[in-house]
Amino acid sequence: MDTQAMHIANGIVNGPVSAIFIVVAAVGLAFCVRRAKIDLDDRLAPMAGLVAAFIFAVQMLNFQVLPGVSGHLLGGTLAVILVGPYVGALCVSTVLIVQCLLFADGGLTALGLNITNMALLGAAAAYLLVAGLLRVLPKNPAGLGATALIASIAGVVIASMGFVVQYALGGTTELSLGAIAATMAGVHTLIGIGEGLIAAVTVVTVARVRPDLVYALRHFRKPAPAKAVLA
Repeated sequence: MDTQAMHIANGIVNGPVSAIFIVVAAVGLAFCVRRAKIDLDDRLAPMAGLVAAFIFAVQMLNFQVLPGVSGHLLGGTLAVILVGPYVGALCVSTVLIVQCLLFADGGLTALGLNITNMALLGAAAAYLLVAGLLRVLPKNPAGLGATALIASIAGVVIASMGFVVQYALGGTTELSLGAIAATMAGVHTLIGIGEGLIAAVTVVTVARVRPDLVYALRHFRKPAPAKAVLA
């Protein structure tokens, strides 16, 4: 079995299941495109480009997990915090597509699997955690850093469990499902900690300099109390 440099390789999951997840990924991305149009403005568009470039760079750091499958930094939580869930998912998806088509990182038939796990599932899990944590933690750089760390760990592990589900549906090797789940969870917990530290440092730095560029701070900031109107 050939080992790809990143992501799920061709042949790890059978054709029918891979085809189903191509459809899932396409529907998910279409929804993100529609919702991203609401968020995109002159402030968010340039940040999205920077986030995509940063994700491309950090995803070059990868670690072999299983034959044909590697673990690596995802960048989904960082994207969600800085540019929101929909634009963030599109940033990660763009990176995955470029890596697949130009650098053969991940199988072409597995592109839907990879996008579903890393761009859609990972970003959705991270966003739900970010939304919940920022409702109880201080909306300042320290609270944002803690949020980025916790959400990164959970988002990376949940994204890796997406592969476990896909393998259960259509895996083509003789590896034990329990062993795969344990290996993916263990390795990606460590990867999530590393990603969380990088994400925390990055978003705290941006928040200290330009808090207006941090989507999460803008979106979850409580509105200022209305001033009483004198009769």
